[in-house]
Amino acid sequence: VTSLTIRHVAERFQHSNDTVSRYFKKMLFIFSDQPFYSTHVQFPTNEPVHPKTQCNPKFWPYFQNSIGAIDGCHIPVSPPAIIHSNYCNRK
Repeated sequence: VTSLTIRHVAERFQHSNDTVSRYFKKMLFIFSDQPFYSTHVQFPTNEPVHPKTQCNPKFWPYFQNSIGAIDGCHIPVSPPAIIHSNYCNRK
């Protein structure tokens, strides 16, 4: 989630690289194995893009081939006008 290396995580939590790596692998196997994966992971369906997005030329070029968010909904978010410039060209 944080895209940090094992070395950074080990330094932050004051554990060895080996310990962090070992527990990361354990958690990875738990989350990718049955029954957790089959009960909690849901793939998006092939539902069409929301009409509000599809009819808006501001959004449609970017969402043209999208299949939806993980849970199937898109939430419109925009920062207040006073701090809008802080969020331009951000990832």
